[in-house]
Amino acid sequence: MRIIRHRTPLRFRQRSYYAVPLIVFINTIIYLFWTTAIYTRSIKWVSFLNKYFLISADRLHQGNYWPLLASVFSHNWFLHFLINMLVLLSFGGIVERALGSLRFILFYLLAGIVSSVSHALTSEYFLGNPHIPALGASGAIAGVVLLFSLMFPTNLILIFGLIPVPAIVGALAFVGIDIWGLVAQTQGGGLPIGHGAHLGGAFAGVLYYFFYYKKRRWKGRYFPDPF
Repeated sequence: MRIIRHRTPLRFRQRSYYAVPLIVFINTIIYLFWTTAIYTRSIKWVSFLNKYFLISADRLHQGNYWPLLASVFSHNWFLHFLINMLVLLSFGGIVERALGSLRFILFYLLAGIVSSVSHALTSEYFLGNPHIPALGASGAIAGVVLLFSLMFPTNLILIFGLIPVPAIVGALAFVGIDIWGLVAQTQGGGLPIGHGAHLGGAFAGVLYYFFYYKKRRWKGRYFPDPF
């Protein structure tokens, strides 16, 4: 998905931002670590990355909580990495400018952790397999996209780079796809996609909008410039 028409306030579009480029940079570094470790067949580094940069329910049972956050910045497949970063760059910049960089970072980390917990819960209690690993920024980005769509619901976006729809329609469509995909997985089908993580991140975006962002706007408070 990407944005093709802006109806966001000019004051948001003119603000500088640094959090999104920083997040992309961190994701790039960790992707390069994965690629190098796999290409060189370094058992030591692959084991390290598997332990700390893949989230699963059984890792949490073992007291290994670092992957709750580290997995959100972790990719080991180029197409997965590329799509996530393009979507983040498309939506994240506007959301960051609207919230301010520090608030955006806190929201992004929160959405990422919620998505990791959601994956662990769905894999253990809905799919019956606590060993299913997951990685990637998709859950946190789902939170960013949902927050964007609620903040600017009439902005046009392109689904699959082809179909123009209002942002809120596109976001709800992808939530529907993830629900359908998760149901299919519970029945033994579906694709190897972290639908639970996506839904968790999206839920975090919805909660943030209604219980923080919109609440502040109702009270007449406006977010300051990012710092």
